[in-house]
Amino acid sequence: MKRETQNILLILLGGALLKITINGDYLRYVKPAQQPWIIAGGAVMVALGAVAIVRDLLAARAAAAVSGDVHAHDHNTRSAWLLMLPVLAVFLVAPPALGADSVTRTEARAPQSASASNAAAFPPLPAGDVVPLEVNDFVSRAGWDKSGTLNGRTVRLSGFVVHNEGNTMLARMVIGCCAADAFPITVRLVGEGASGFGDDTWLEVTGTVVPGTAVRENSYMPDLTLASVRQVPAPKDPYEY
Repeated sequence: MKRETQNILLILLGGALLKITINGDYLRYVKPAQQPWIIAGGAVMVALGAVAIVRDLLAARAAAAVSGDVHAHDHNTRSAWLLMLPVLAVFLVAPPALGADSVTRTEARAPQSASASNAAAFPPLPAGDVVPLEVNDFVSRAGWDKSGTLNGRTVRLSGFVVHNEGNTMLARMVIGCCAADAFPITVRLVGEGASGFGDDTWLEVTGTVVPGTAVRENSYMPDLTLASVRQVPAPKDPYEY
């Protein structure tokens, strides 16, 4: 690979990192805390590539002035820059976040916060007719909360739809650092209202837990008896942590 091509690729990769950081697409791959490192890495790549291109152009012009062969260098430079077109399509088109396909291919498991201590005490839920919870917290309480803080309480959850083995589930992907270590947590939706939505449709649901349904045999997937269902836009940050 020519130096011109290497430098162009370096700038494009750095530019892609800066782009996904500015528009928020980086949240499809890493935790929000990684944002400063992505910005720094992208800026360094762009700067290194730009400095290398300027240096090479100056050196080439000096050599061409000595030899008198200016046109040959201009042709080679233009050809190298044309390589930007296919590379732009590779680096600047962001793939979607992990969704239903990842859930069906990866076994759901207990949230790490819960599995660390089966006897952990969960704080009481706040007052209110409907309590908003992360799916991670809901599944943890359903599987390990011996005091039954969920029992009889109406909760609000948001996630994407997954259909698998006759079940309609609400799912979220949990990541520790980046999408490479993601694993799913799921809630089985019981009742009318959710089965008509396709995979990867984002929903906000309210309902009550069915006590005793989150067990090892079903990968700690509790049942939620639905009270209401509505479709919502996918959030900018689709993961839980």
